[in-house]
Amino acid sequence: MFAVGTIINTIAIALAGVIGSWFGHLLKERHQSGLTMASGIAVLFLGISGSLEGLLTVVDGQLKSQNSMLLVLSLALGILIGEVLHIEGWFERLGVWLREKSGNSQDGQFLDAFLTASLTVCIGAMAIIGSIQDGLTGDYRLLAIKSILDFIIILIMTSSLGKGAGFSAVPVFLFQGSLTVLARLIEPLMTEQALSNLSMVGSVLIFCVGVNIVWGRKIRVANMLPAVLVAVVWAYFQ
Repeated sequence: MFAVGTIINTIAIALAGVIGSWFGHLLKERHQSGLTMASGIAVLFLGISGSLEGLLTVVDGQLKSQNSMLLVLSLALGILIGEVLHIEGWFERLGVWLREKSGNSQDGQFLDAFLTASLTVCIGAMAIIGSIQDGLTGDYRLLAIKSILDFIIILIMTSSLGKGAGFSAVPVFLFQGSLTVLARLIEPLMTEQALSNLSMVGSVLIFCVGVNIVWGRKIRVANMLPAVLVAVVWAYFQ
């Protein structure tokens, strides 16, 4: 079956959303607050660990920094492009449409939960590399591993942030499914250096998602998504 990995990932997120919606109300407010903080901290450290792999290297037994210019330019140009295109507005319109169609128009937390969860599970090298592998070779193991991680993350987010988190299954299906379909066109562009750059900058964006969860939504992470493309393009000038 084509795009097995994306289908598994979508089902895992949707299932986590359903379970979280069913049982999340059994948790007291302080429990939900604790789960929100736990998921935010987990996302922060996922972002930190991934970004440090690209920002630090060991030379002659000493820790050295690298790729600082790549990071600065990718974020600066990326957010400029994203603000001009207002990508977060696209996510918000999709979230509003899903909220209305799913009968959750009275849910004030739906949109924030949807945006936070969508950015958490869509951004990252696992989503892109896994989708390309699935499309080229039918190897969906990486996306299967991602599905387990996403299940846990979305289960916690749905319980703490609201049922909108479960609807992140929709952008995951659209995003990863599109990459799988376009895999043969994308694969030649994704050199080892390009994937490394993508992983580092994508991890920084994941860190920003964690900041929004822990300290409240302040960073327009969706508008920073072009930074990933800038990082990939940068690989061809290094």
